[in-house]
Amino acid sequence: EVDFNIEIIYEDNDILVRNKPSGLVIHSAPSVKEATLVDWLKSKNISLSTISGEERHGIVHRIDKETTGALVIAKNNFAHQKLSEQLQNKSMGRIYLAIIDLPLKENCEIDRPIGRNPKNRLKQTIIPNGRIAKTRFLKLCSNNKEELIACKLFTGRTHQIRVHLTTIGRFILGDTLYGQKKQNINRVMLHAREIYFIHPSNKKL
Repeated sequence: EVDFNIEIIYEDNDILVRNKPSGLVIHSAPSVKEATLVDWLKSKNISLSTISGEERHGIVHRIDKETTGALVIAKNNFAHQKLSEQLQNKSMGRIYLAIIDLPLKENCEIDRPIGRNPKNRLKQTIIPNGRIAKTRFLKLCSNNKEELIACKLFTGRTHQIRVHLTTIGRFILGDTLYGQKKQNINRVMLHAREIYFIHPSNKKL
């Protein structure tokens, strides 16, 4: 049963931007038993692009299940194609906010390839022959223990922010996969604050 609701950030004839809540899976997969965002969109009879396959109607890019924030959805194939091109050529960008366990020593940029961890299929890791991945981390504010940071994605690999943080000895609060196994937080403190792109039809940023 699809009985949840999702806040609208923006909508027109071509695109829909939703504020995804934590705990919601974007699209179906063999391991997914619960209702997904795509199921919800279909239940609302929202027009969706079809070029990414039956289970991924409208989905241009993903956000992890635990992550909250802005997700752009294509309502037709023209918009989907234009947005996918921007993902490929890096003119579409995403900025996340995260709360990490210890302050960064300094603002930094990590450019290290990511692939599936051969020892744990649930995790990604840095591997020499992995896919190119680049993230910039910026310090925002700290209480001398935890720190709020901004994360600029130049690529969109699975768990990219979380994996790159491990290379500098940091983890996102609530992340029990890459961080401490026992924490008093019930979700990963990662939020997709901003997404920017050229609108498929009016060509505005």
